[in-house]
Amino acid sequence: MKHSTNVLMHTLFISDLHLSPVRPDITQCFSQFMRTEARQADALYVLGDLFDFWIGDDDPTPFAQQIKSEFQQLTASGVPCFFIHGNRDFLIGQRFAKETGVTLLEQETVIDLYGTPTVILHGDTLCIEDVRYLAFRAKVHKPWLQWIFNRLPYVLKKRIVKRVQSDIRSDKEQKTMAIMDVTPSEVLQVMKKHHVDLMIHGHTHRPAIHHLMESDNKVRIVLGDWYSQGSILSYSPQGYKLESRSL
Repeated sequence: MKHSTNVLMHTLFISDLHLSPVRPDITQCFSQFMRTEARQADALYVLGDLFDFWIGDDDPTPFAQQIKSEFQQLTASGVPCFFIHGNRDFLIGQRFAKETGVTLLEQETVIDLYGTPTVILHGDTLCIEDVRYLAFRAKVHKPWLQWIFNRLPYVLKKRIVKRVQSDIRSDKEQKTMAIMDVTPSEVLQVMKKHHVDLMIHGHTHRPAIHHLMESDNKVRIVLGDWYSQGSILSYSPQGYKLESRSL
């Protein structure tokens, strides 16, 4: 990791930006962040849903190239960047990683955060009461289905994704917030499985720092979305804080 004698050691986490050409304000906030704050960090972790929907690494649009360029410039400057797939950008693949210098991580990854073992993930797999979504997730994560989809013409993939997005919106409108939130028992189970006392995730769009009732020392940090403001977690050996940035 890159260190500077002039800047305190710190690592940055973001998720749920839902970048899209129709929201240039979010894109501008993201670009500003990548060119300033991110350049001073030891590392940047993106915990899913970077895009509102990623159709494929063959996306030829200027928008896709712009976002790739931001990552390429960041990693070229010496800041390592890591990515965990979300439910909107699970099709980001090795071509994207190669073109940007970003390292793709497993669905649940344990990192050493200045001496603190920490499990990081997008967070959708913690919502086990959302049975319909988990069934959809299991289907679209099948390697053979992704293999076929990735070989379709870009125009056809775009048409399919548009229909899927419409179905997702309709399904979401019928669900309660409780169903779409994490299940506390699953959170504890994942932390115990990885032998950690700290978890960082996104997905729920409910930024907060939770001290688990089942344990005095287990902490769950939830990242915020970027719909109305930029949301960043800054973690250093001295402590951590959730911060916001104006769009």
